Amino acid sequence: MTRYRYFTAASLDGFLADEDDSLAWLLVQDHDEDGPGSHGAFMAGIGAMVMGATTYAWIGEHLRTSGEAWDYEVPCFVFTHRDLEPLGEQVTLVQGTPAEHRAAIEEAAGARDVWMVGGGALAADFAEAGMLDDVLVSIAPVTLGSGRPLFPRRFALRLTDLGRNGGFAVATYDVVGPPTQW
Repeated sequence: MTRYRYFTAASLDGFLADEDDSLAWLLVQDHDEDGPGSHGAFMAGIGAMVMGATTYAWIGEHLRTSGEAWDYEVPCFVFTHRDLEPLGEQVTLVQGTPAEHRAAIEEAAGARDVWMVGGGALAADFAEAGMLDDVLVSIAPVTLGSGRPLFPRRFALRLTDLGRNGGFAVATYDVVGPPTQW
């Protein structure tokens, strides 16, 4: 069965990016590529990915300034209301709710998992649709004070694994659902 997995990094105070959508704070952190929370090991189980327009636009700007090309080989569904251009052959721009695209996403993933790349609002949309199974977050030893939140709505999670990679705390949580009482 296809799992939807939100694999990301965040600051200690829960932000994915700063107020300018920059990841500069993240890109200078020391980590072991083969250690807990390894991107390569995670990607081995991924058959498709989904992302929001802001994340996609950030990647596009990074590719334009660096001269690099889109290098993801799995199908990518970008949820957007913007007029964006596909960055690669595997990119499909979609509008609507996660549930409206579930069949296409899962068909594209085959027997593998779906990587919820980001952002946090889209991850919350998937969680509210019952389409987010777990959150795998590498928590960096830095605070940002403000920016793009990891998960901008209330949701209950259950810690299932905890590791360390360099200065990162690497935590895996199952998504339990909306909080029943607070």
